[in-house]
Amino acid sequence: MQKKLSVVGNSLGLIIDKPVLELLRIDKDTTLDISTDGEALIIRPLRESHSERVRAASLRVADRHAAAFEKLAK
Repeated sequence: MQKKLSVVGNSLGLIIDKPVLELLRIDKDTTLDISTDGEALIIRPLRESHSERVRAASLRVADRHAAAFEKLAK
């Protein structure tokens, strides 16, 4: 696939086609890691690590069932 940069205000932007966005599971709210190897531009979506996802899920469970956990602790 070949693309040209587009003018966006005082900057240049790369328009990413919807099929590519869907393939990478990214949207306008996805934080991207942008790097270069000196020759190519590398763009990767930042994903939470497995441990971060597990921690977030456990906090949601603890919040949702706080009353039950308090009763069990007695």
